[in-house]
Amino acid sequence: MTRTGGFQDDDFWTGFHDFLFSEQRHEQAEELLGSSPLLDFPAGSRVLDLCCGPGVFSVPLARRGHAVTGVDLSPPMLERARRLADGAGAKVTFVRADARTYEAPGAFDVVLNMFTSFGYFEDPADNARVLRTMHDSLTPGGTLVLDLAGKELLARRVTPPKVVRRGEDLVVQTDTVLDDWARLRSDWVMVRGEHVTRATLVWFVYSAVELRRMAEEAGFERIEVFGGFDGRPYDENAERLVLRAVRPA
Repeated sequence: MTRTGGFQDDDFWTGFHDFLFSEQRHEQAEELLGSSPLLDFPAGSRVLDLCCGPGVFSVPLARRGHAVTGVDLSPPMLERARRLADGAGAKVTFVRADARTYEAPGAFDVVLNMFTSFGYFEDPADNARVLRTMHDSLTPGGTLVLDLAGKELLARRVTPPKVVRRGEDLVVQTDTVLDDWARLRSDWVMVRGEHVTRATLVWFVYSAVELRRMAEEAGFERIEVFGGFDGRPYDENAERLVLRAVRPA
């Protein structure tokens, strides 16, 4: 049996990669970029994909002609992203950096943070710092798109445990609410042949109201919240919590 740590443990991203970043996840990214009004950026936009992982969005954005920089703290994820970009003939600048301290003042027209890549840090002030990084990285008038599973959505599906099978491999994910819904703990078990890997992840979860307030405190304006990448309202039919905001001109 193998036990891995949390979000900053490279063993987790490597061990559970095939479940976290399946072929379907890559196909979904391509589909969203081709259809979503929230991801329809002007040609040649300078895009920062913060917490880019293995380049699920970085690479197709670059193939569409945008100038993309992917930032992540995990060397294995960045290596996968570079291989993906090379295989696609896409030019992407990949940078290993902490999302709290990455500095490129006013360098981007768009900042993306996708697939619930926010709320990872144990200190709530550090998660607020990530929002300020996003704000400061944008040129005045630039746009942030932040996508996560909102607290309201998680409340609908925190139970029962989730079971995902890929071939002969099996993953079971069990979620537990912590601290009066401030955080969520996910316990993961992967069975691969006779080998069992366990991981425990804890992260902060946010409602639309909480996330909007944080964005305002980080300096954003024209803040909008959507229930999906098709621009639907954030209501009982929402599928995601997608926040779009602008750095003041």
